[in-house]
Amino acid sequence: MEPITFSSYLDYLPRLKLHHVTVPADIVDKVGGIGTRLMCSVNGHKAFHGGMVALGGGAAYITINKKRMKAFGIDKGDEVEVTITLDHSKYGMEVPEELEALLEQDDEGERRFEMLTPGRQRYIIHYVSQVKSSQKRIDRAILLINNLKKQPEDAFDFRELLGLPPKD
Repeated sequence: MEPITFSSYLDYLPRLKLHHVTVPADIVDKVGGIGTRLMCSVNGHKAFHGGMVALGGGAAYITINKKRMKAFGIDKGDEVEVTITLDHSKYGMEVPEELEALLEQDDEGERRFEMLTPGRQRYIIHYVSQVKSSQKRIDRAILLINNLKKQPEDAFDFRELLGLPPKD
């Protein structure tokens, strides 16, 4: 797919408390529909991994977090130029090298990770990559993969994955 560039506005969904750009319905159809993983660039800045979420009427939105808004110098209501291409990465986001190394060394951990839905895989990847320290990324990767291996294969519990006690 060739890159597609379009104009949109940075908007806010108060119910979800998130900022986003709207992808028109005709473009949603061109790129493969709701849920398609994309590489997104706003106003020519470095592209980031994202996905299209249904907005209604065939349109979709791509979330723009506050950190990106600040880096891009944009605010709610600003008109922006968005360029999207298909994301051909395996997980739809960059995997921290610490998690990648652990999965290469732990066959059972990799097998269990690969059994997860793409969204759960991205949750683990995101949680590991959130911290700046390499040692903390290693610690988080080990914690999550070890806790994942302890869970029954037919059940998944986010609290258990994070090592938290069950909710009352």
